[in-house]
Amino acid sequence: MTETAAPGRVLPHPDRAEIRLEGVLHALSDPVRLRIVRELSTAADELSCSRFDLPVTKSTTTHHFRVLRESGVIRQCYRGTAKMSGLRRDDLDDLFPGLLDALLTAANGQYARLGDDA
Repeated sequence: MTETAAPGRVLPHPDRAEIRLEGVLHALSDPVRLRIVRELSTAADELSCSRFDLPVTKSTTTHHFRVLRESGVIRQCYRGTAKMSGLRRDDLDDLFPGLLDALLTAANGQYARLGDDA
């Protein structure tokens, strides 16, 4: 497990070799977490957690980000007081070629059909 943060603000992340397919699939099975990943996938850089407008409480949002981080889908670090999140696309693409693109294509198609609340 690697850790990325300012001194005193350490966030555990799995090493690339520790990321498991079933953990990634579980993390992406929740509509809120999938929405977060969809948004991160289109961002040019890391995004602040506060940037996301999610239909859940702040504590539930924190839970969703933790599940994504602990499964290896995202990497988080503190920049000042902001917790920044970025997709671990390189790691996921190397470990599971084509998986992330296929899931995002399917999720985007579902969104186009049904909307974000589906």
